[in-house]
This record gives sequence, C-alpha cells and structure tokens, in this order.
Amino acid sequence: MGKAIALIVLLVLLLACIAGGIYVATTYNQLITLDQKVQAQWAQVENVYQRRMDLIPNLVETVKGAAAFEKETFIAVAEARSKAGQINTQGLANNPEAFAKFQQAQDSLSSALSRLLVVVEKYPDLKATQNFRDLQAQLEGTENRIAVERMRFNEAAQGFNTKRLSFATTLIAGFFGSRFNEKAYFKAVSGAETPPQVKF
Repeated sequence: MGKAIALIVLLVLLLACIAGGIYVATTYNQLITLDQKVQAQWAQVENVYQRRMDLIPNLVETVKGAAAFEKETFIAVAEARSKAGQINTQGLANNPEAFAKFQQAQDSLSSALSRLLVVVEKYPDLKATQNFRDLQAQLEGTENRIAVERMRFNEAAQGFNTKRLSFATTLIAGFFGSRFNEKAYFKAVSGAETPPQVKF
C-alpha cells in the first residue's frame, strides 16, 4: 500500500514537472513570437525614417537654390539630420534610455524640417517648381508613413508588454535577463497636447 502511494505521488510529481515544462516552453515561444513582431515593426520604423533621411539632402539643395541666404535653417537641418543618423539603433526597442534619445533626435529633425518648410513660404517661385512640389509630396507621404509605422510599433510593443507583464509570464521572462525587457513606446512630442495659437 505504501509503495502504491509513493508511486502515485511520484507519478503526480512527474506529470506536474512535464506540465510545468510545457508551460514554460509555450510561454517562452510566445514571448519569442511577440518579440520578433516588435523587431519586425521596428525595422519598418527604421525604414521610413531612412526614407526621410534620404529625401532631406535633395529638398535642402532645391530650397538652397532659391533661398541662398537662409543659412541658419539649412545648418539646423543638416545638424539635426547628422545627429539622427549617428544614433545606433541596435537593440533600441529593449533600451528605454536609448529609445528616448532616438525619438528626441527624430523629433529635432522633424522640427528643423518644419522650419525649412516655413522658410519656403517666403518664396512663391520655389513653391511653384515641379521639383520642389514632388519632393514636398514625397516628404509629406513619408511623414504620414512614419506616423503609421510608429503607431503599429506601439501596438506590437503593447502586445508584447501585456504578455510579458502578465502573472507567471513575468516570472518566466525574468529567468532570461534582459532578453525579454519591457518594450518602450513612441510618445507625442513635448507640448503636443497644447493646441497652437492662431493669430490673424
């Protein structure tokens, strides 16, 4: 009788270990799948930011021809582009501090580009050229794509973080160190919640 109980206890423990192992393996695979989704979406974000970086020199050269004395604006765009291009994006989605620096550099570049387009308003002849209109349309399309890809990245990060922070999964993820760190989110530019003042 004692041997039968010991055998049953042993069998129950063995089944519990197998079930626990299956749960850990399944959870690990789910985290890998969600992490890969975040990484793929991050690649899309980088792709559209690279497209914008590639358009900027042509846009600046086109505007320079008509607005040669607006040097401060051109310098600001060049410096912002250079700073944005210097950031190492390897593993950025897992590093909140580096992610914040990347977003800040991209926001600075967006701000410099906005100032450049304000300068263009002073030059109706430039706005009328086909080359400038084509570049402006491509840049506007790229900015829209950036917004969409950032939104999709945030959705993928939310899916990962929800799984990562749920009970039991958080314990399993903790065993793997920084491999399954919580993902950062893109956030609005500081001051975006305040509507601009319109003066006539």
